[in-house]
Amino acid sequence: MRTAYISHPSFLRHEVAEHHPESPARLHAVDDRLIASGVMDLLRHYEAPPATREQLLRVHAPEYVERVEQQAPASGMIMLDADTPMGPHTLEAARRAAGAVVHAVDLVMAGKVENAFCGVRPPGHHAEPDKAMGFCIFNNAAVGIAHALAHHGLERVAIVDFDVHQGNGTEAIFRNEPRVRVFSSFQHPWYPFCDISDVPENTVLAPLKAGCGGTGFRNAVSNIFLPALDDFAPQMIFISAGFDAHVEDDMGQLGLTEADYMWITRELMNVAARHCENRIVSVLEGGYEPNPLGRCVTSHVRVLLG
Repeated sequence: MRTAYISHPSFLRHEVAEHHPESPARLHAVDDRLIASGVMDLLRHYEAPPATREQLLRVHAPEYVERVEQQAPASGMIMLDADTPMGPHTLEAARRAAGAVVHAVDLVMAGKVENAFCGVRPPGHHAEPDKAMGFCIFNNAAVGIAHALAHHGLERVAIVDFDVHQGNGTEAIFRNEPRVRVFSSFQHPWYPFCDISDVPENTVLAPLKAGCGGTGFRNAVSNIFLPALDDFAPQMIFISAGFDAHVEDDMGQLGLTEADYMWITRELMNVAARHCENRIVSVLEGGYEPNPLGRCVTSHVRVLLG
């Protein structure tokens, strides 16, 4: 497989308070592990461009984008919500995190690579149309999906979110959008404590109990996600790749391992081979213990490489 790795130095300049879990150490750990394993040398490297205003406005309200731009501090730090800091370099990082996914879509659709991994921060799947939330400012994956629909004319796009936290922002953005099918596995009940009783037709949820481990996770994916994915026959698959369900990450208690992330990556690649010419765009979401995060991303990307 030809796999792109899309990142940018601005992601390391996005400042957070001391001891904030969403720190630059996350990407340092990812890059260090990719290099040490030899996987980095096998990837095609691209720098993330900033998303354009038009691309952001496909999924975010104009007044929200303007508010984020106006609040960006020249120095110091502000909080967009209780968990989401913004420093002098955050706006550039947030724009490029969304732009990375747009660029990944273009590379995959042009046939320059078969799949891509976007090593970005801040993450995105909690960002709703009109508000920041849970470390997320712009919904990176959603911006890329909207680009695939609007610019490339795709009619069936799937996104699979296996972060330990429910991707409320992605679900809200594409609620009742028939061209997008949203698949989300997550610990329940857990942040962001969403009501899962009112689920639109285009959303497939797999709420998991704490301690379910790899067996519970794999059963849910096999019995809930995979048949629905085949039925939908997507033309492209996006992955909101959160690794905070790992047994060594105290952000959750599902107890997954690298083997579980490799397994779901292989299963999604099999679906992509059947339905969409191997086209996959994976986007980093959670994962807050640097050591296991580096191992998990490397395992995930190694499978994407085939």
